[in-house]
Amino acid sequence: MTLMSHLPIVHMTLYKHGVGYFRRRGPVAGEAVKLTFRREEMDDLLKSLTVLDLGGGQVRGVDYDTPQSRQERLAGCSVILDDSRSLRDLLMALRGRTVQLWLTDGSALTGQLLGLDEPDDKPLARSVASVLQADTDRVAVAALSRIEGVEVQDDTAASDLRFFLQTAVGQETHRSITIRLSPGSHELEVSYIAPAPTWRVSYRLVADSADVPEPEALLQGWGIFDNRLEEDLTDISLSLTAGMPISFVYDLYTPHTPERPVVKDEDRTAAAPVMFEAGAAPPEADFDEATLITRSAPRSPAMAKRRMSTRTIAQSVESAATGKALGELFQYNVGVPVTVGRGQSAMVPIVSDTLKPKKDLIFNQAKMPDHPVATLRFKNSTGLTLERGPVTVLENGEYVGEAVLPFTTDQNEAVISYAVELGVHIERARQSSSQLHTLSIKDGYMIQQYYDIYQTTYRIDNRTAQAKTVLLEHDLNRNHTIIDTPEPVEKTMNTWRYQVDAPPGKLSEFVVKERFLRSKREALQSLSYRDLQIWLRDKILDERTFTRLKELMGVWGDISQRQRGIDRQEKQREKIYKEQEQVQKNMQVLSTSGEEGRLRGRYVQQLVQSEENLAQIAGTITRLQTEITQLEEKAERMVVNLNAG
Repeated sequence: MTLMSHLPIVHMTLYKHGVGYFRRRGPVAGEAVKLTFRREEMDDLLKSLTVLDLGGGQVRGVDYDTPQSRQERLAGCSVILDDSRSLRDLLMALRGRTVQLWLTDGSALTGQLLGLDEPDDKPLARSVASVLQADTDRVAVAALSRIEGVEVQDDTAASDLRFFLQTAVGQETHRSITIRLSPGSHELEVSYIAPAPTWRVSYRLVADSADVPEPEALLQGWGIFDNRLEEDLTDISLSLTAGMPISFVYDLYTPHTPERPVVKDEDRTAAAPVMFEAGAAPPEADFDEATLITRSAPRSPAMAKRRMSTRTIAQSVESAATGKALGELFQYNVGVPVTVGRGQSAMVPIVSDTLKPKKDLIFNQAKMPDHPVATLRFKNSTGLTLERGPVTVLENGEYVGEAVLPFTTDQNEAVISYAVELGVHIERARQSSSQLHTLSIKDGYMIQQYYDIYQTTYRIDNRTAQAKTVLLEHDLNRNHTIIDTPEPVEKTMNTWRYQVDAPPGKLSEFVVKERFLRSKREALQSLSYRDLQIWLRDKILDERTFTRLKELMGVWGDISQRQRGIDRQEKQREKIYKEQEQVQKNMQVLSTSGEEGRLRGRYVQQLVQSEENLAQIAGTITRLQTEITQLEEKAERMVVNLNAG
């Protein structure tokens, strides 16, 4: 059986989430191929390993090292050798086994090894090995320094020695797999995923001057990747994949025997299959062509010179990659063979295309509180998906700033912000107020609808000598309605964009007004006459409703007046009760004759008068309660009439 330890990598696909897809291929003669991987790669390898024999042979299985440490693997091995005293350890381990010791004079000792004697002083120089020679009772002794060869004639010991040496070849950080094949020749292809550094992309945007009609810009993208494999990559095909595939580590390498519960047999019926609705297809991206400059004008010689310069630059470095959509992913396939040495990194051009950019000054206080930011916007007409990455912006051959290009699919708009316009200062002030909108009456309540009005004022101070046009990004609140404000020139997912011209050396203002409708419910009895007058004045209440509400408030006022009368009578009655209690206490200590008798008589007259007063109070309270009941019934009828309109 032949073991081949290497199949060259012929293709590599790198992703953005720390995983690579590798494909190895090559001719194999024999019945096995051995490959070595890092320990941390084994879970992904066992999850994804695919082996194909393209030469007509058969793949019969895959063996791999058990996930144990070296000490764990050698726990049952009878032969374990030290790195610095291997011969000594071998002779110690072979005690009792049949061996043949070859000596320096050409002779040999054959028999059972008794052991190795080591003196305390100078053990290496004075150690001797002893052997019970075969078919005799004679024990022969040989100095360790005279032994130049050992033949292990015991099958078990020889097997343990081989196992130890095979284990010693592997490192703690690596594991091996062996692919078992049918006899004969093979054309073997092995593919798998494994952890790999994410690839990166960096862009250069070489733009014409902003004052050129129909400006163009060259977008050049470079894919950056690393060879962290333990081998050179020679003339491989390379793919770089954009997007976010789902990926995870699943522990398949570590053996695991879970405890299982004991379950008795029972009658069962299969449950109905679980069904899910199919997801709706996402809507097509909507790109507003009006966001691009489409002006046409005669080209000046200077413009033609610049245009020729841009196109010359575009031809100097052409993209080495073609793009291909892969469902939710997008792949750059490098069309030329790639060679990268072990431990090295490389850059390959994956994007090179001419675009039509639009330059804007965009202000968003949350992103830059005092100044607008210079941006370039363009429709992604490259036919490729642009992965997120840094972009260096050049204008007229000069560096003007840097930005981050967001993940942008084909035919969608990309916006990059590369510089701050310090010559334009912008302040943002916000005020709020409330305005009554409508009134309605229902079930004894006044339903009031108010507009909460928010006014945002942008003050633009252009301190430059050139006129500027600024796009103000105003936060989108889907519960608010814009009023008394010009239509925005653009709408994004989270903002409205308003275009404002800012003359040089002047202060400009732009106001955005928005409102939110809210309701307030208030009992009619809690209303004031002043509220009614204000609503009548503002024509929110009509004269008829005002009069009816005024009458109703009058009835409620009469009810309140009578209730206050009852309260006064109740207080008076309580006062009389206290006076009677005191008089009764005084009478208890008085005799019925003499001066005390006469005083007692006066107290009796006082109690009689208080009883008459209590009777009068009770009558008054009864009368007032009756009037209140009548007035409440009247108020209820008036409320019903108000509800009816």
